[in-house]
Amino acid sequence: MPRASASPSAPLEATPQSVPNSEWNCNSQFTGIWVTGQGKVTVVPDVAILSLGVEAQAATVQQAMAEAATAMDRVIAALRANGVAEKDIQTQWFNIYPVRRWVDDAREVLIGYRVTNMVSAKIRDVEATGSIIDRVAEAGGDLTRIHGVSFTVDDPSQYHNEAREKAIADAKATAQHLAALAGVDLGRPFYISESGGFVPIYRDYAMMEGGGILPPTPISPGETEITLTVQMAFAIE
Repeated sequence: MPRASASPSAPLEATPQSVPNSEWNCNSQFTGIWVTGQGKVTVVPDVAILSLGVEAQAATVQQAMAEAATAMDRVIAALRANGVAEKDIQTQWFNIYPVRRWVDDAREVLIGYRVTNMVSAKIRDVEATGSIIDRVAEAGGDLTRIHGVSFTVDDPSQYHNEAREKAIADAKATAQHLAALAGVDLGRPFYISESGGFVPIYRDYAMMEGGGILPPTPISPGETEITLTVQMAFAIE
């Protein structure tokens, strides 16, 4: 139910209790009827964003980097072979850090180095997401790391417009109702602000390892909502 507040631009025979769930303020900055409207549009995602990469550990930095590079080359090749364009593959982070272990609960000993290389891949054929995950896990082997997949809309502008229209209509209807209850005429809007937008669907996956014959990975994008909220202020005539 939209939240609303109202205050008169001229003296009115009314009290704060005259309009339920309303707030009255005599400050000229907040003169008028203030309301909040919300618009929602349900959409089916048409893009999957896969967060994946490799992680290698070895006795030396050079060895760990070499193993990670070889595995990542295979992962990238698998992505491209399964329809992911080069422009849709982007490095997220690359880390090299030492790995230490406590000995006799008294001191730390350096046992090697770990290299992590993660990328994001935009999959435009959502139905192929599960198959691509399988191919990537197979290509990278035990060094493969898949952190998750999210689903979004490549061009949400048309859905934003639809949600915005609904939010404005919702706010106007509430303002008109408040004006009628207060016995005043609703004037023109003098303030509008907007917030909200598309919230991607996120799926978390445990680390995947290659090798062996595994059943296909099921991926379901489902539906999501684009929600926009507007706050409007109307003059009182």
